Amino acid sequence: MNRLQVGMLMLLGSALTVPPASQARTAICGTRSTPPRRYAHVIWIWMENHSFGDIVGSPAAPYINDVLVAGCGLATNFHNITHVSLPNYIGATTGLPLSRLQQFLFDCRPSATCSSDANSLFAQVPSWKAYMDSMTTNCRTMGVVGYAVRHNPAPYLTSLPGCTMFDVPYTELQADLDNDTLPAFSFITPNTVNDMHDGPDPIAIQNGDTWLQNELPKILNSAAYQSGTTAVFVTWDEGSFAGFSFGEDCATNTTDESCHIPTIVISPYTPSGATSARLFNHYSLLKTTEQMLGVRKLGKAIFAKSMRGAFNL
Repeated sequence: MNRLQVGMLMLLGSALTVPPASQARTAICGTRSTPPRRYAHVIWIWMENHSFGDIVGSPAAPYINDVLVAGCGLATNFHNITHVSLPNYIGATTGLPLSRLQQFLFDCRPSATCSSDANSLFAQVPSWKAYMDSMTTNCRTMGVVGYAVRHNPAPYLTSLPGCTMFDVPYTELQADLDNDTLPAFSFITPNTVNDMHDGPDPIAIQNGDTWLQNELPKILNSAAYQSGTTAVFVTWDEGSFAGFSFGEDCATNTTDESCHIPTIVISPYTPSGATSARLFNHYSLLKTTEQMLGVRKLGKAIFAKSMRGAFNL
């Protein structure tokens, strides 16, 4: 047998032993066992307008299902606060009850009658940034193509200092990851194509799935995540609209599918494929984040269930 034949056999043998892509993929979650009492960074990524059944199991979302759901944690009984978008963004960051979110029910622009002086998670944490995809100037209060101000809670919070400094275009995230200057709390909103808001399904779902596939690894490969002190939550503001009503109380509504949304938990400590059927909602997300960052609990978060135990956070 000549050297060429030997080489061909060696190459063939190597090819036959390469594991499938699903096995070769670097694990995202479940790589560590004992979570820290306090995290350095918590990141929220908010998608738009899809119910649990629209996303989980959908062939239009292979990255979400085959990588994130299969490899990390999924809350299977998670609920938005109400309809429409804006009160969910405000409620999740302030803990305000539905009765104090009424002025936001029509997705208004920030104004004297469409704002709140409530305390917020942003104001409590050691540092924060909101990274807004397609926003052209800091703390922008008017929409532009791709950027909807109603998907950006900070400009509505009149008692929050620093909006013009820390509510920034999404393009700043990469520098913060590269320089290891990520804040304690990050709120990320993709633009209205990338967050699944615009367009018919399955195209809208595909757009969001592709965005997550392209953008999330930048976070997961960063020093912040690799250090074991960062967790990421991917959630949706509200479910899709079949049967919904403005101002509906969704936080504990287990019968209306428009109140039932996916929420994915990503951390080095969350077991691969973990699920929880406990009833959680956006107030639970707030409480969990407050616990992880060691700040006091706001409003409805005081009474909400924490997600830490369910996902080993």
